[in-house]
Amino acid sequence: MKALLFIALVAGCAADGQVRLDEGWPTKPPDYDDTTSAWTRHTTMRGDFQEALAFDAVFKSPDWRAAHAWRDAEHRGLAGPARDALVAQAQADMAGPYEVEILFTTWDRRENDLDRGKKSVWKVVLVDEQGKEIEPIEIVKDKRPGYVLHAEFPAYGDFATAYVARFPHTQPVLGASVRSVRMRVSSERGGTEVIWAAK
Repeated sequence: MKALLFIALVAGCAADGQVRLDEGWPTKPPDYDDTTSAWTRHTTMRGDFQEALAFDAVFKSPDWRAAHAWRDAEHRGLAGPARDALVAQAQADMAGPYEVEILFTTWDRRENDLDRGKKSVWKVVLVDEQGKEIEPIEIVKDKRPGYVLHAEFPAYGDFATAYVARFPHTQPVLGASVRSVRMRVSSERGGTEVIWAAK
């Protein structure tokens, strides 16, 4: 059984392009589409005879928050002090919990229950560079309309449920010397994880 779980973890682990894992705020506004793509990770896990789950995770890093704030300011027609205030608020938000947008699709809809906390079928954790698991403060459904979610997160699919997972900042997972951060999702049926690797 342990061997099968290991195989599921290795097979499901996804490592896409490398990103900047320090907590510094970007000096110029990053492109939103490129930044969202760079910070999106995708993986799947198979059950006995079918795909058990597929999920995408978007880490709301300083780069992502900056890109999102500048795009929001552009969409709202903000300039000068109003735009600066919006960007400053996005930067201040980085001092709060780490946030990851999870776009979660399960073959059995009853298993799509990340917002049930300890009662969920799934255990979701961030894993720091030392291998320490960091449990979420909360995971809540992102109840915005699907067309809004897709505009913000292109990986959002027709059958996905969107969640916002918040993790305590008291356990730093980003930093100048950090080489990788992982998110692991597991249940009685196995597990999978995604990884953000440093440039």
